[in-house]
Amino acid sequence: MPKVPEYWLYACIATAVVCLFTICFSRNYGISKKLAIIGLLFTMGFAWNARYAENRLENILLIDLEGKEFSLEGRVAALPQSNSSGAKFAFEVDRASAGRENLDRFPKRIYLSWQPAWRNPQDIPEVIPGQRWRFKAKLKRPYGSLNPHTFDFERWSFHQDFGSSGSVRSGELLIDRDIAWDEFELRMELARWHLRKKIRSMLSEDARYVGVLIALVMGDQNAINQDDWQVFNATGIGHLISISGLHVTMLAGIGASLAAFIWRRRTWPLIAPVSKVAAVSGFATAFIYAWLAGFQIPAQRTMYMVGVVAFALWTGRNPRSFDIWWWALAFVLLIDPMAPYTPGFWLSFGAVAAILYAMGDSSGLLGIPNGKELEVHWMQRMSHALREACRVQTVVTLALLPFTLFWFYQVSIVSPLANAFAIPLVSYIVTPLAIAGALLPEFIGRWLLLPAHASMEYLAAILEWMAGWSWSVIWSRQPAWWMLVISGCGIVYAIRPGDIGETWKWRLLAITLLVPLFVWPTQLNSTLNQGEFRAIVLDIGQGTAVLIETANRRLLYDTGPIQGKKDDAGQRVILPYLRGRGIDRIDRMVISHSDSDHIGGAASLLKQIQFDSMMGSLPSTNPLLQNLQARKIPAIPCRFGQRWEWDGVEFVIWHPHEETIFADQYPGKPNEMSCVLEVRNQQSSLWLTGDVERQGEAEITERLDEKMLQEIGARELIFMSPHHGSKTSSSLALLKQLEPNQAFVQNGYRNRYGHPHPDVTARYRGLGIPFYQTPETGAQTWLFKNNAKSSTQFLRHDIKRLWHRLM
Repeated sequence: MPKVPEYWLYACIATAVVCLFTICFSRNYGISKKLAIIGLLFTMGFAWNARYAENRLENILLIDLEGKEFSLEGRVAALPQSNSSGAKFAFEVDRASAGRENLDRFPKRIYLSWQPAWRNPQDIPEVIPGQRWRFKAKLKRPYGSLNPHTFDFERWSFHQDFGSSGSVRSGELLIDRDIAWDEFELRMELARWHLRKKIRSMLSEDARYVGVLIALVMGDQNAINQDDWQVFNATGIGHLISISGLHVTMLAGIGASLAAFIWRRRTWPLIAPVSKVAAVSGFATAFIYAWLAGFQIPAQRTMYMVGVVAFALWTGRNPRSFDIWWWALAFVLLIDPMAPYTPGFWLSFGAVAAILYAMGDSSGLLGIPNGKELEVHWMQRMSHALREACRVQTVVTLALLPFTLFWFYQVSIVSPLANAFAIPLVSYIVTPLAIAGALLPEFIGRWLLLPAHASMEYLAAILEWMAGWSWSVIWSRQPAWWMLVISGCGIVYAIRPGDIGETWKWRLLAITLLVPLFVWPTQLNSTLNQGEFRAIVLDIGQGTAVLIETANRRLLYDTGPIQGKKDDAGQRVILPYLRGRGIDRIDRMVISHSDSDHIGGAASLLKQIQFDSMMGSLPSTNPLLQNLQARKIPAIPCRFGQRWEWDGVEFVIWHPHEETIFADQYPGKPNEMSCVLEVRNQQSSLWLTGDVERQGEAEITERLDEKMLQEIGARELIFMSPHHGSKTSSSLALLKQLEPNQAFVQNGYRNRYGHPHPDVTARYRGLGIPFYQTPETGAQTWLFKNNAKSSTQFLRHDIKRLWHRLM
C-alpha cells in the first residue's frame, strides 16, 4: 500500500518545531513570525491531506481479489439512487468472505449496483438506509473511463471513500432497521429516504418535475430528466435546482424567528438574551437542514457562516463579512480536503466572495445612508432594491463566468433574463411550497406540492422555449490557466466597489479581458501543420471511438457503445470531450458497422454537433441513415478503393469489397463488413479496423499485393487491433503482411468477452509489436508528424489512473 515516505514525516516534524519555536520566542510580530505562522499552517495542511489520502488508499480492494464473487454482510450506508433499472447505493461491509475464507483486509465502504433481470424488474426489493443485508456480489476496484474533460469516476470514488464497486447477484435481508441511537448521519439518511418517498407518494407517477422538487427539498438530483438538465443549463438556472445557500439561510431565519417569538413570550430573556437564543436556533436549523440536504458544499458553507455569526454574537465579537467567509472556507477544507475538485465549491464560495467584495458600500452609492433606509420614500426604496438586485446579478454572472466555462464549457446568453423571473419564482414560491409540503402532514402537504409542481411546469415551458433560441448559449473550450488569470484580473476591477457612474468606461475596458475566453481559436488545429494529423483514441469502454484531426478538418471514426436506455458513450464521453476542446463541427463521421458498441453514441452527437457528411457500412434500413436523411446530411456507403485528401493527409478505404451493396440487411456477417480506414501522411500510417474478422482480414491481405505494399512503403504503421482484440481477429497473415510498428486496442475493463484474448496479446508480443490497451493507458493521443526523425509520438493520459498506477 503506497504511503507518504518517512522523510516527509521527519521534514514536517522539523518544520513544525522550527515554526513553533519562532512563533513562541519572537518578540515582535514581524515578517519572521508571519512566515512561521504560514509555514506551520502549510505543514499542518500537508500532514492532514497526506493522512486523508492514506486512509482512503488503505480502503482499496486488493488486486488479487478483483473479479471474484464475495459473500458480504453489512448495512446500506446512504440514500440509494433508485429507478426502474435498479438501485445504486453505498454499503458498509462488516464481514466479507470468498468461498469459505473470511477476509480481514477488505474495503469498509463499497459502491454496489443491483439491477433486475430484464424479464422481471420487480425482482429487486426496496433498498433502505440502515438495512442489514447479506449479498452475493462480484467486485472490482473503482474504475472509470479516463478521458480529458469527462467525469472522473475514480476521483469521485476516492472522494466518497469507496474502496470497491461491483454488482449484486443476490441478496438476503437480515434486519430491516439496524441503526444505533447515536448514529446521527445514518438516521439523517433514513429521514431523507422517508422524505423522498413521501414527496413521490403525494404527486402522480407522471409528474415530470417531481425530481426537481426533491432536489429543492433535499438535494437529491438523480430523478431529474437529462433533457430537463439541458434546458436548465442552457438558460443558466441550473444553480437554482439544488440546495443553495439561500434555502439554508431562509430556513435558518425561520428557525431563528420562531425561537425568538417563543423565547420572548415569558421571562426567559432574563436567563439568556433573545438574540443569542435566536442565533443558536438559527444555527441548529441550518445544521439539521444541511444534513437533510446531503451536506452539499453550498449548504455546508451557509451553515458554517451562520455558525460563525452565532458564535460571534455569543462571545460579543463583531466579525467582518470576509472573516465569516474565511472561517467557513477553513471548515469546509478541514472536513473535506477534496472539495476544491467539485464545481459547487468554486461556484458557491466564488459567488459569495464576489458579492462581499463588490457590494461592501453600495448603500451609500445609491444615496441612502446606512441605517436610514426606512426614512426615505417607498418608491426610492424600491428603486434602490431593484438596482441592488441587478448589480448583484451582474456581479455574480461576471465573477462566475470563468468557473462556468472551466467546468461546463458554456455560457447562457439568456441567463440574465431567465434568472430575472426564475430566481423569485423558484426561491420564494416553488421552494417554500415544496419544503412546507414535504415537512407537513400529507393531507396538507399534498395541496402545497401541487401548486409547487404546477409553477415548475409553467416555468419549465418558458425555459424550454428560451433554450430553443439559436443564440441562447455560447459554447467555448475549457480555458487555459493563463486565460483564467487574465480574466480574473479584469473581473476584479470590473466588479470593484465604487460609483459605477464615474468609472463605467474603465470597467467596460476591464471586461474586455474576458474576450480570450471566447475568441481564442478552437476550430482550427493550430498545432498541426500541412501534412500532419493527430488521432485521439478515447477510453470508451467496450466499443470504438477515434477522433482524427488534420490542420483544418476533423473525422470521427465510430461513436462508442450504448449502455441502457438513456446512457450512451456519445453523451457520456465523446460530447464532453468535444465541448472541452471547443469542437462543435466535424467534417465526416465514419461508422464501421451497425453493432451497438460502434454506433451507440451517434444519435446523441447528431443533436449537439454539426456533421457535414457520413460514410459507413450500414444496411439501408438502419435508423441512423433515416436520422441523417432528416437532417439533410449526406451518407456515403463505405467501399474499397475510396480515397480523399485533407490538408496533405490521405484517407484510404480498404474494406469492404468495392462491389458490396447494402440493401435491407448485410450481405454477410456485420463484423466482416466493417469499414477499414487508413490515414496516412508521408512518414506514417494509421489503420482503423472496426470489428473485421478472419474473412475480412483475408480479403484485405489479398488486396495487399506488391503494388499496394509499395504504396504504403516504409511508413511507420500504427494498427488498431480488430474487434477489440478478439480471438477471431488479428490474423498472423495480416500482421506479417502489414508489419505494424505499434498497435492499440479499445476494450472494456474486465469485459465479459475476455478481450483482448491472451492468444492475440501473445501474438503481438511474439512479433515484437508494442500493444497498448485503453483500460491501462486511458485516452491515447497519437501525433503523426512529417519529420522523418520523429514521425509518430504516443501520448497517454494516465496521470490520474489512481488505483492501478499506485497499487
